[in-house]
Amino acid sequence: MKDLLNKLNLLYKDESLYVRALTHASYAYENQTENNEKLEFLGDAVIELLTSDYLYQKDLADEGELTKRRAQAVCEEALVIFAEKIDLKDYLLLGKGEQLRGPNPSMIADAFESLFGAAYLDLGFRQTQKLFQKIMVPHLNLVWDIKDYKSALQEYIQSGDKRNISYQIIKEVGPSHKKIFEAAVKLDNHITLGIGTGKSKKEAEQNAAHDALKKGNYDFKEIV
Repeated sequence: MKDLLNKLNLLYKDESLYVRALTHASYAYENQTENNEKLEFLGDAVIELLTSDYLYQKDLADEGELTKRRAQAVCEEALVIFAEKIDLKDYLLLGKGEQLRGPNPSMIADAFESLFGAAYLDLGFRQTQKLFQKIMVPHLNLVWDIKDYKSALQEYIQSGDKRNISYQIIKEVGPSHKKIFEAAVKLDNHITLGIGTGKSKKEAEQNAAHDALKKGNYDFKEIV
C-alpha cells in the first residue's frame, strides 16, 4: 500500500483508510474485515463534484454538453482507464476465488472511487482535488469518445418533450461480493422505457438506457 501512496505522492495520515478502499467484499468476507463499499459511495460523489468543478471552471460548453462530458468522465469505463494509469488493480485485496479470476471492471472502478473517498476523509477536499488533477485530468482526452447511453437517452427525450427520466434498481441477486443488478429506466417515474443488468449499478443503468434507445421511436406526448 505504501508503494501506491508514494507513487501518488499522497501525504497521507491514516493508511488504514486506503487499505479499506482497496478491500473488495470477497476479501473482507474471508478475513472478517471492512470492505470498501461505504468509501465507494462517498468517492463516487467526490469524483462527480471534482469533475463538475473542473468542467465548470474550464467553461468549455453549455449545460447539456457539460452534463454529457461529466457522465463520460465518471462512468465505469472511464474510471477503469484512470485506474489503469496508476496500476490500481495490482493493489486490490481480493478473495481467493476473485484472485484466480482477476478483478473485473466493476471491481476496479469501485476501488478507484473508494480511493477518492479515502483521500477525502483523510486529507480533505483541496488535497483530493490535487489527486484528481494528477491522475484524472491528464487522461480526460481518452474518455470523451465513450458512449454514454444515459446522456444520449436524456437528450433524445428532451428533444421531443420536457419529460423526466429516472433509474431504479429493481433486482439484486447473488452474494454481496458478486452481485448482479437489474435496473429500469422510467419516464415520469412510472413508465418503463428499458431494462438492463450489470455487475454494478452504473453498468445496469447504462444497459437500461441502451435498451431504451434500441427500442427508440417514442412519441412522448402519446405515452400516458
